[in-house]
Amino acid sequence: MTGKLSGCPCFSRRRFLASGCAGCAALIGSQLVPGGRAQEIGSSVDSTPRATVRLIFACWALVQDRPTWPHIGHDMRPAIERVSTELPKLCPEVKFIPTVLHSPEEAAKLIAEDKASGVDGYIVYHMNNWIRVMYPVVESGKPTIVAQYPFGGSGGFCVYTAELRRKYANMAAISSSRLEDLAEAARCFVRARQGASAAEVAQCAHRAHLDRMPPASQTTAKADSLEIKPLDEVLSALAKEKILTVGGGSSAVAKALAETLKIEVQPISFAEFATAYDSTDVEEAKGIAARWKSEATKVAIDDPDATLEKSARVYLAQKLLMQRYGASAIAINCLGGFYGGYLKGYPCLGFVELNNAGLVGACEADLVSTGTMVLLRNLVGRPGYISDPVLDSGRRQIIYAHCVAPTRVFGPEGPTNPYEILTHSEDRRGASVRSILPLGYMTTTLEIHPVRREILCHRGLAVDNPWDERGCRTKLAAEPLGEFERLYTYWDLYGWHRVTVYGDLWEPLQELASRLGFTFVAEA
Repeated sequence: MTGKLSGCPCFSRRRFLASGCAGCAALIGSQLVPGGRAQEIGSSVDSTPRATVRLIFACWALVQDRPTWPHIGHDMRPAIERVSTELPKLCPEVKFIPTVLHSPEEAAKLIAEDKASGVDGYIVYHMNNWIRVMYPVVESGKPTIVAQYPFGGSGGFCVYTAELRRKYANMAAISSSRLEDLAEAARCFVRARQGASAAEVAQCAHRAHLDRMPPASQTTAKADSLEIKPLDEVLSALAKEKILTVGGGSSAVAKALAETLKIEVQPISFAEFATAYDSTDVEEAKGIAARWKSEATKVAIDDPDATLEKSARVYLAQKLLMQRYGASAIAINCLGGFYGGYLKGYPCLGFVELNNAGLVGACEADLVSTGTMVLLRNLVGRPGYISDPVLDSGRRQIIYAHCVAPTRVFGPEGPTNPYEILTHSEDRRGASVRSILPLGYMTTTLEIHPVRREILCHRGLAVDNPWDERGCRTKLAAEPLGEFERLYTYWDLYGWHRVTVYGDLWEPLQELASRLGFTFVAEA
């Protein structure tokens, strides 16, 4: 096979092997080798004092073929080329063998082939959510570093590495936007050649990137007049709350919410929601859509008027059903509903309206997060913000990312912050929200888990609204209080979602846990 690949300076496999183009190894090999595995640099492992490490890029496809993070149509090749080229320069003590893998089956085959070689260890650069390439690699027993492509493989990175680190001592998890941090960790592979165990190499790598974290950029939070209601009043009010869950939701969580927090959960079918949608007033929806369009600082969606009208009718359907059932909260299996054709538009803008008004609109029929938001509504009168968090030790930040967030984070009577209307990030369709959230305030991030009977909690100072076209639209960066390392721990037990609220609720939540007979778990 000859011919130039887009974005790659190599012209043929023969010229590639002569030049040692690391990035092109991944790109060309993935198109030459059956099963999608990239051809390595050369055909054998050398016997020099340098450590030899396979650098595995785990992704569904080089050009993304499905709606998940980073987003459909995303081209992985520039990032693969950059990492393959720059990492050897930053870490000359290690010989890297770039490889692209698309499934755990390919990974298992590669591990079997490597048993007879002198490979000292592996780096898995996790580029897509929910691709399980890292599992057979870690299970091999070799020293392994799992690193993430920020806003690409962040969810699988958090959940999978938390699970694997509980079982295996031979792996390190590194979540940093700085390639220099990965290079510093990779130097630890040299210890394998010096007789260190896989666990010792992994511990060295894990500490290496944490020790490089910068200090906090901001230490003092802005004043915040947070009003916390008495717990007797809060718990009494919860017994009158009802959550509607549309097209999904865990029955085990619903049962536990009723048993522990006394919150009722009412399932609603997509068919009933569609009937409510069809009964909405089109002219009223057009008026709401026009208001959204005029209030947004930016609108970048296909056919804005028609798209926003559909979103407004979804919002009116939410309101109609909540009024019909006497509910203060609604959670919708939005992705399943939209992709399955049951929802004509995304509910994101409707969720903003509900949360701004002191009600609860919650993503992905996540009843743990919805129950948490209902509790916050009664405890502090402020909306929660469901997110998919991303860890970045390179900036000492956790970034709370989702395609929706409230724009009145201090409650219905509080100030409004700016927002943009953009497509839903993963599929580049419909309408979602980038909320430009207030900075300088203390935030509390938590999950109240009624099945586990725990309250998981950490705090962070809001410091930035970063923009990246990868991952979800709203991104709030916070500098967490406490030990950053603990943030790698609980994702497999709680899932990827967290709920963030403005204000310092550390002590009130500890008191709440005691009152409920729950365990308070410090996430950081």
